Amino acid sequence: MKFYRAATFILVLVTTIAFGQTPGKWGDQGDGTYCNPVIPGDYSDLDAIRVGADYYAISSTLQYSPGVVVLHSQDLVNWEIISHVVDDITLISPELNWDRMNQYGKGVWAGSIRYYNGKFWVYFGTPEDGFFMSSASDPAGPWAPLHQVWKVAGWDDCCTFCDDDGQLYFVATNFAADPKTDKKYNIHLFRMTPDGKRLIMGSDSIIHQSEGSEANKLYKINGTYYHYFSKVNKEGRVIMMERSKNIYGPWEIRQINHVNSEKDREPNQGGLIQTNSGEWWFLTHHGSGGHWDGRVATLLPVTWISGWPIIGQVGTDTIGSMVWSGKKPATLSAVTSKIQTNDEFSATALPAQWEWNYQPRNEKWSLSEHPGYLRLYAFQPIDPNDNHRIIFRAGNTLTQRSMRTTHNEVTAKFEIGHMVDGQFAGLTHYAATFSTFGIKQTNGIRTLVYDNNGTVHAGIQIKGNVIWLKSAWDVIGKNRYSYSTDGKTFIPFGTTYQLTWGDYRGDRIGIFNFNTKGDLGFVDVDWFRYTYTN
Repeated sequence: MKFYRAATFILVLVTTIAFGQTPGKWGDQGDGTYCNPVIPGDYSDLDAIRVGADYYAISSTLQYSPGVVVLHSQDLVNWEIISHVVDDITLISPELNWDRMNQYGKGVWAGSIRYYNGKFWVYFGTPEDGFFMSSASDPAGPWAPLHQVWKVAGWDDCCTFCDDDGQLYFVATNFAADPKTDKKYNIHLFRMTPDGKRLIMGSDSIIHQSEGSEANKLYKINGTYYHYFSKVNKEGRVIMMERSKNIYGPWEIRQINHVNSEKDREPNQGGLIQTNSGEWWFLTHHGSGGHWDGRVATLLPVTWISGWPIIGQVGTDTIGSMVWSGKKPATLSAVTSKIQTNDEFSATALPAQWEWNYQPRNEKWSLSEHPGYLRLYAFQPIDPNDNHRIIFRAGNTLTQRSMRTTHNEVTAKFEIGHMVDGQFAGLTHYAATFSTFGIKQTNGIRTLVYDNNGTVHAGIQIKGNVIWLKSAWDVIGKNRYSYSTDGKTFIPFGTTYQLTWGDYRGDRIGIFNFNTKGDLGFVDVDWFRYTYTN
């Protein structure tokens, strides 16, 4: 195979302080170019592949259900959600159920997606429960029942690889201290059984160790094996590559990108992709976190130099660095897809953009009891008296990722005629902190209530049975709620709330309904409409 130079890359200088993202500018620009991020929301721990003319990616989902989101694109810039791999995350751990809710920052971590033997194969790990896999003939599903590959703690960031002879391999990091070497972040390589469901433990070999080694991927390109990973050095978390003519080494190693944590937020977890025309690209996330929008998705060009894939803008030292805009890999007749958001609740199943915070209590929600509506029955949070954490322990909160664009707006219509005392229902934002805005009923009286991370503002009495609630936020993550009693005129309420980052996640917008007094009452949500600008 010939090594190709990436497509001529149009570097667009931006005018922000310290050379970074133009605030609010992202994705397809409609003129054959794009701006990073290509998805301005929390799509962490990405991996991506091409199959035919289509591109597929997966992203970690931690405690959210369904788990492991699957994305599709035809140009690597415009993406849509097509499925999730894991319908029931309690198959990973019972701690991920609605009656536990104590796994923030845990659950589904980074994984890999590969295509061989006529199927798509997804593997992922959790920090406490080990490694799992599933496969599907169609990435839109259905996915095979979840299978546990290895029950182990202290490991992460796995990837499989099918060699030319059909032998399967598995690479992963043991981030906990190895009792044999007393070192952390040992990267191990295993052979696998032909069905891809077990590791051959006697084949275990350590192929690398360095500070913070993770983000493993394996490739074979032009007869050479490539082991992609990231590590921490004085710059921050940088991308590394090993190569060898033998999968067990010896390996040559080099750094293939530079980072500036404050400016580029450390792109690292991701996947190398070759287009049909021979160009190479890298889909990744901004991995440093700490920003309310989470670890957003970025597309970087790849230039092959002396057999090394250099990611980003190539410097005089032949190491890459972050770029924020350029020519698209493919120019289609129109913008083909956009991360979905809206829901009229008219289908028989929730569309793919929704994820519950933890595995839901299924008998407490319905799309069929009142057709055209989402019915949410209220039940008690795990600790109904903890006012400062109550939304984090309230089951059946239905969520989507909050986008970071110039203007973002969610409006939902609630029918509240069946609320009872102790019930609180409405819209929420949360990550490290939270805000809730909606209707609370006490002593038969329904009141508009806004809670900004434990500071409560009570408002007017709501006498009707229908209320419209709205959340709007800007590119810096300042949110403001408003309400309407006629669906036309919206009145702002409460103070502004700063969206936050927490537990490895960016902010989430969600619909909640709980009752601190018991399992009583319900609301019907007529529709949920979520717009964001490009």
